Amino acid sequence: MTTEPSKAPPLYPKTHLLAASGIAALLSLALLVFPSSDVEAKKTTLSLELESPAEQLTQDQDAADAVQATNEPAASPFAQIDNSAEDTQETAQVEPAPVVEEKKPANHREVIVAKGDTLSTLFEKVGLPAASVHEVLASDKQAKQFSQLKHGQKLEFELSPDGQLSNLHSKISDLESISLTRNDKGYTFNRITAKPTVRSAYVHGVINSSLSQSAARAGLSHSLTMDMASVFGYDVDFAQDIRQGDEFDVIYEQKVVNGKAVGNGPILSARFTNRGKTYTAVRYTNKQGNSSYYTADGNSMRKAFIRTPVDFARISSKFSMGRKHPILNKIRAHKGVDYAAPRGTPIKAAGDGKVLLAGRRGGYGNTVILQHGNTYTTLYGHMQGFAKGVKTGGTVKQGQVIGYIGTTGLSTGPHLHYEFQVNGVHVDPLGQKLPMADPIAKAERARFLAQSQPLMARMDQEKATLLASSKR
Repeated sequence: MTTEPSKAPPLYPKTHLLAASGIAALLSLALLVFPSSDVEAKKTTLSLELESPAEQLTQDQDAADAVQATNEPAASPFAQIDNSAEDTQETAQVEPAPVVEEKKPANHREVIVAKGDTLSTLFEKVGLPAASVHEVLASDKQAKQFSQLKHGQKLEFELSPDGQLSNLHSKISDLESISLTRNDKGYTFNRITAKPTVRSAYVHGVINSSLSQSAARAGLSHSLTMDMASVFGYDVDFAQDIRQGDEFDVIYEQKVVNGKAVGNGPILSARFTNRGKTYTAVRYTNKQGNSSYYTADGNSMRKAFIRTPVDFARISSKFSMGRKHPILNKIRAHKGVDYAAPRGTPIKAAGDGKVLLAGRRGGYGNTVILQHGNTYTTLYGHMQGFAKGVKTGGTVKQGQVIGYIGTTGLSTGPHLHYEFQVNGVHVDPLGQKLPMADPIAKAERARFLAQSQPLMARMDQEKATLLASSKR
């Protein structure tokens, strides 16, 4: 076997090698100074929001307050479109500053109430003896509030240098906190109540299921939803009139502490569009201090009767002179309307009146009959029971709870049988034209318009802003 001799690498002049090394060094330097143009710079997009100028009470609010009851993107209820600036702007990416946690003093202790905790176990966790608990609770009658613990509640302890309790503090609500401070005679109890700032807030919703579900998605609380239904209950039958696509706009008072919403006040104005017809309501307090709701032009929203004595019930049987009775199995006039709802659902008086009967009445079971002046009478049958204070010979106010849905008498399931009589003649309560209440007094009309017109303009502006935001 023969082996070929290996070939030696070619030899270059020394001057050539030095030149090649110099070129390579220059290329490396160029790459460091001039990076590749193919590297894409990252962008940070900032959305622009401006404070609404419409109402002096209005302030910035979280976007969740104006979530629409549709699949459209959420928008801040007070966001305005700034035509003088672009919707987005590019900024250099900045590393977030490190979060520096506030250091608590060495004598400061915090505990969170867990399941099974008592004041004794919490004192033990911070190293205080059981005797301290008795001393604290015996120091003041109101100190016992510290023993009324709630899951997740935080207690803050301040200890003296010798390990004794010098201060105990706890926040019991967004508006209220309590504390005990040691002095020469024991402990002094103190209650601190924060005074909330009142601002107005706006929500808009579109109904695509039930009113309650759509209102919740829009950011309206359950209590405000019920208030809205009460305001429009004279014109809209929430048991049968609600349709998909109905809309509502609400401006209401909101209570805020340290930028956080802690509660709601009354509805200031609202608009409800039902089956293409729009109803508007404005809250007005007259010079005597009485508050009520009126249309934008000053007519009362309050009629002599509300349309539906049960909130959000389902109509199971309408007024008919030839209905077949479900139990008696024969043709028998149904001189009222049946509202099906869960057992125990509250039933409201349709209007102010005198209680002619609060007791048993044949097939109607537990029944309330109300006399409204000389012309009108209403009957409420099959009740589970009567509300406290409702008795024969008494009086009730419009909207007052008079009883609860049940199945007493000839009834196949829990529902309210509701009848309406005019001069002793049964009429269909769903088709009866309701009498109006008094409008705004002439002496207060100018004052009313000065309040209502800005609220109407505010709702128009807020809705236009939301629609513009959703199209972007």
